[in-house]
Amino acid sequence: MTELTLQLPDELAERIGRSGRWAPAILGLSLDGYGTRAAAVANEVIAFLSTNPPPTAVLDYHVSEPAQNRLQRLLALNAAGMISQDEQTELEELERIEHLVVVLKAQIAGEASSAR
Repeated sequence: MTELTLQLPDELAERIGRSGRWAPAILGLSLDGYGTRAAAVANEVIAFLSTNPPPTAVLDYHVSEPAQNRLQRLLALNAAGMISQDEQTELEELERIEHLVVVLKAQIAGEASSAR
């Protein structure tokens, strides 16, 4: 991992500091530039991680039911070959978000198994 030194306004530095170990994920999601309805899901995840949840809460985390339903709909459209280009882009963005959450959960699970 690369260490980076930045000069930030005090308020922003404080906000980033409050997010604790989740700051890299929050910054990554913020910089990804979602151009579809997936941006709302990215904002959900950012809002959750910004509370600096304990690892157990991250392991239990799931996006909202409407977001899960939307993903299921897009997956069904894709499987049926009926997905539009815009929907395909949204699906790819949702999959990137889901991948990030899965990676976070895997890291936590790995830390827990190493501690045993």
